[in-house]
Amino acid sequence: MMPKVTIVNAGGTRFGGPSLALIAGPCVIESERLCLRVAETLRTLTERLRMPFVFKASYDKANRSSARSFRGPGLNEGLRILSKVKTAVGVPVLTDVHSEDEVAAAAEVCDVLQIPAFLCRQTDLILAAAKSGRAVNVKKGQFMAPRDMKNAVEKVERAGCRRLLLTERGASFGYNNLVADMRSLPVMRAFGYPVIFDATHSVQSPGGAGDRSGGDAAMAPVLARAAVAAGCDGVFIETHPDPSSALSDGPNMIPLRAMRGVLEQLCAIRKALR
Repeated sequence: MMPKVTIVNAGGTRFGGPSLALIAGPCVIESERLCLRVAETLRTLTERLRMPFVFKASYDKANRSSARSFRGPGLNEGLRILSKVKTAVGVPVLTDVHSEDEVAAAAEVCDVLQIPAFLCRQTDLILAAAKSGRAVNVKKGQFMAPRDMKNAVEKVERAGCRRLLLTERGASFGYNNLVADMRSLPVMRAFGYPVIFDATHSVQSPGGAGDRSGGDAAMAPVLARAAVAAGCDGVFIETHPDPSSALSDGPNMIPLRAMRGVLEQLCAIRKALR
């Protein structure tokens, strides 16, 4: 096992402890009904498995392949829905922020503010999130070496924040392809904070479907198992009741009905390691 890291508490969910944590939900907020359904299902599963859980969904997907792509309901309506999930289902919530102007409003609702991979070098955005009083999850850019994430860590720390998560989501490998290097997990974890593995974005094919991204969802559980065996502190999984009809990232999402089996396997691997 890798050495201990700082325990990060986000709305009562602990990252970096003995239990494998889960960040999961649909890629984008499609409707209040969908978010409540997914959150309730995942809460039931994770409670049975004693798995710390944070619900994830984005109010705006700013990094889209095409101007025609669905982006979400926007900041105000999206945060209203996330607030409903938080109170009605009783789980902490996470969402992306894309500019400093969004941080204050998102921090009023969300327990974790996520810096998207494409924005992981945006100093002002990182500093604003770090000063918000919320936990911060910085996703490693597809264009960065894991050791270079030390700079993002230092930015967060200089802002006085110690509730930090780092997420691996694959590295660009030629055109329309990503590769997940498990060595990045211990490299980033050596900075002293919990490391999350994003299983579904790591099997994405950026722009691989022309005006949208493709993906190979069948490989997501495979990579998730490898990452847990390599010692990550949590997994990030996007899931949907019907990925074929999802409005964003459907090709790489795991069907909601398959999540029980996937999570049981991951928890079994974690237990074997310990």
